[in-house]
Amino acid sequence: MSRKEIVSDWFYQYNHDVYNFLVYYTGKRDPEDLVQEVFIKAIKGLDKFDGKSSPKTWLFSIARNVAIDDIRKNKRRGMDQNVDLDEAYNVGHHVTPDAIVQEDEEKQQLYRAINSLKSNYREVIILRAIKELNVSETASVLNWSNQKVRTTYSRALKALGEVQGGFQNE
Repeated sequence: MSRKEIVSDWFYQYNHDVYNFLVYYTGKRDPEDLVQEVFIKAIKGLDKFDGKSSPKTWLFSIARNVAIDDIRKNKRRGMDQNVDLDEAYNVGHHVTPDAIVQEDEEKQQLYRAINSLKSNYREVIILRAIKELNVSETASVLNWSNQKVRTTYSRALKALGEVQGGFQNE
């Protein structure tokens, strides 16, 4: 298979995961340009993929770097791209309007709590809890040891609980 075919396969398998990761990581409502950039970088850097991790993990590593670059670029330009979670996702269809409102409020609260954490905590929460990567995959994406992932994740969950408690009391 050619490089483009391999990455094209990965695109069909993982583009939604990469998209959702970038929504959480950057706070952008529609990070399609960033998703495209991730897969372009994957095509160009396919020779660097050694197969030690899954393609999904490798793509998340690229997505993280693309997101960091985008955030830095926007800070230099003085642009704040963060949006509320309800604006970032289509709510979908639920049984009642009350259910929609309740779920939306809970998502908003969790999203604000996650975004209030320091970056290391936010990254490990997004990868472990939201994207459901295991310890090794998370370590690979973040370029950390497995122990650092476990320790940071534990501390991040504790901090998230404390932050959420503060938001609930508002």
